[in-house]
Amino acid sequence: MPTPRGVRNNNPGNIDRSGTPWQGEDRSDAARRQEPRFCVFFSPEAGFRALAKVLLTYRRRYGLDTVSSIIARWAPPRENDTGAYVREVSRAVGVGANERLAMDDAQVLFGLAKAIARHENGGHFWADDVIRRGVAAARA
Repeated sequence: MPTPRGVRNNNPGNIDRSGTPWQGEDRSDAARRQEPRFCVFFSPEAGFRALAKVLLTYRRRYGLDTVSSIIARWAPPRENDTGAYVREVSRAVGVGANERLAMDDAQVLFGLAKAIARHENGGHFWADDVIRRGVAAARA
């Protein structure tokens, strides 16, 4: 089985590249050749930092604080089975799809980031301490 794209790119959330570089993102020509659409990060911690930063931005800028609202924006139905994604993440985090999440709580953010990474990549590929370091960097 081939290594999932998010694992190869240290991008557990499969975040699309944009005009604004992320901290820890490899914007070299080689990285762009390796992956024309998605961000490539120098480390998985940098990828988890970016994932958590996006989640925190969703809460602060758009008021998204439920698994259902977050995943609807993260993985819109035009590209994904959003309903299945919501069910899987809700189950993994242990909350109802429309239950409000305390996004400023490190453990909640960790659980959400871990569940999204698992869904995006088809399994667990990172140790919890790697995820925690990335989440902590996003909250710093």
